[in-house]
Amino acid sequence: MRALKFLVVAMGVLIVAGTVTLVVLLVQRAGGGGRAVAPTGAVSLDLPEGTRILGVAGAGDRFAVHVEGPGGGRVLLLDARGRLVGEIWPQRAPQPPR
Repeated sequence: MRALKFLVVAMGVLIVAGTVTLVVLLVQRAGGGGRAVAPTGAVSLDLPEGTRILGVAGAGDRFAVHVEGPGGGRVLLLDARGRLVGEIWPQRAPQPPR
């Protein structure tokens, strides 16, 4: 009889511990799990004089900034902290002869 009481108490503790673990995991996953990047405030881009920002768009976990300046247009790829991680320099396709 004593062993049965011990098993009942032990199983009750396991049920409570499992429920608490499940709730904690659900809250972490619903809230992003603490993987959010802290905002950095202002981001400074070293752009040449006369460069204009034409647009900004989200691109997965990064964002793209379309700029146009004296040297032509390009797309800057920035991470969530505002660091430059890539550049795209579009080129025009050659026109067929007429």
